[in-house]
Amino acid sequence: MLTGILSGDGLAEQGAYFAKKKYVPKPLPVFGAVKDKLPSPVYDEDPDYVRCYWKAWELAFRNFHEPAPQSGYVSQFIDAAFNQNIFLWDTCFLTMFCNYAHPYVPGICSLDNFYAKQHEDGEICREINRTTGKDFTPWVNREGRPLFSRWGYDWEKGQKQVDVIYKGRPVPTPAPRLTLDSLNHPIFAWAELESYRITADKARLELVWQPLVKYHQALEKYLMQGNGLYITDSASMDNATRNIYLESGGTGIDISSEMVLFARNLSEIAENLGKPRQAEQYRRKADELVGLINKLMWDDERQFYFDLSLDGRRAPVKSIAAFWTLLAKVAAPSQAEVLAAELKNSATFATLHRVPTLAADEGGFNPDGGYWNGAVWAPTEKMVVRGLENYGYDELAREIAMNHLHNVVEVYKQTGTLWENYAPQSVSRGKPSRGDFVGWTGIGPIEFLIEYVIGIKADAVANVVTWDIRSSKRVGVEKFWFGGKTVSLLSRQPDARQIRRVTALSDGDFRLKIKFNGRTKTIDVPANESVEADI
Repeated sequence: MLTGILSGDGLAEQGAYFAKKKYVPKPLPVFGAVKDKLPSPVYDEDPDYVRCYWKAWELAFRNFHEPAPQSGYVSQFIDAAFNQNIFLWDTCFLTMFCNYAHPYVPGICSLDNFYAKQHEDGEICREINRTTGKDFTPWVNREGRPLFSRWGYDWEKGQKQVDVIYKGRPVPTPAPRLTLDSLNHPIFAWAELESYRITADKARLELVWQPLVKYHQALEKYLMQGNGLYITDSASMDNATRNIYLESGGTGIDISSEMVLFARNLSEIAENLGKPRQAEQYRRKADELVGLINKLMWDDERQFYFDLSLDGRRAPVKSIAAFWTLLAKVAAPSQAEVLAAELKNSATFATLHRVPTLAADEGGFNPDGGYWNGAVWAPTEKMVVRGLENYGYDELAREIAMNHLHNVVEVYKQTGTLWENYAPQSVSRGKPSRGDFVGWTGIGPIEFLIEYVIGIKADAVANVVTWDIRSSKRVGVEKFWFGGKTVSLLSRQPDARQIRRVTALSDGDFRLKIKFNGRTKTIDVPANESVEADI
């Protein structure tokens, strides 16, 4: 069976754990036809933010695709706008801004095609050909060898195949079907829960449960080093200066934290699905791994998390990877406080455009971006912001989200488009970077605009919308979608007494929690009835 898959045959042998087996054709959404159904932001304080929002959607619609014949894909999808392949972590982040247009665009269903390509042992290739549906050839372990990185750890010097050395544990058998290059950033479950927060679609969680469990098992089998932490190579951060310290089996602070996040997410999904035994099992896994990370990867003297080289030494590079500990709730409150302080430190991570992927005081930092050696990227922005919220640093999270969106909008005004990444020390695109990139860059103009500038966040499971109003002018969203309801929310400019009037209209009942100027008011909004409230 293994030979058949590795030779490019046997596509039908993949996807055994995912119930959706066939694509049912339907019209692909077209921007001009769908635009009037999408959430429509109102932000009189700066109309350029709204123009940038619509530009992001226009670009996103160029990257919606139907499954190609014979590809074996089962759903329409959005792709990364990078090349002719679909990418795992890119697609996970793309789904996050698509959640706000869930009924109208292929967002979370884009992940279906990865589950449909899952191997029997649980592995999923991070890069799959968009047309053929086959795993990206270089990432396939055609040789049937123990785990290795085909490209290696120093992309700028070119390809160098490197075997993984397991220390303190046996070499796993049978050999993996994929190379280490393909097994990174296991954030499917996080993306699924981000979607669940907006959709409350429990049937979706049922559908993806088994593929996620099998994927987690595969990563535990092949990526766990003898010290209990997790192996990675460049982790899709191609030229990052940290990479050389990971050579041959070093363990990454990002992948190790992501495996904590994965276990926590599986525990939460299990709770939602009425699986208490599995929920407790994954809670224990997460807690055990947290203990190891804090024991081995936290440096008391330098007050930061670092990767470990194969010999167990902490790497010297301060990178964005450390902040995955916040999203995964690895950091103790005292450690989170230190990390939050780093995000305010202009010598390291509080650059003009926040947050750079490499600390500004590192030798390899590039003020123009340098790809993963300083550039600001949408996915790591999302990770940092959500991580800060886990520890109650909501104001810092908002500050960073606002800073990112402001710079994206300013560069949009200069260039007329959105970019793959941005310079950390100037208001400009990153060098190098690709234009017309939506792509995950849509997170800022769409998701951050709705959640942090306009201030609207939905919890569809609780049927609650929280609106934190900060604007000094008219603000809101028309046709905001969550949990099967379409809602219009509008707030007029405050009057002379600093009182705001909020108007809400919905086609379904929900609870609205309004925050303004230190005051809070909660109102129930019945279906099909315009409700006004002063705050």
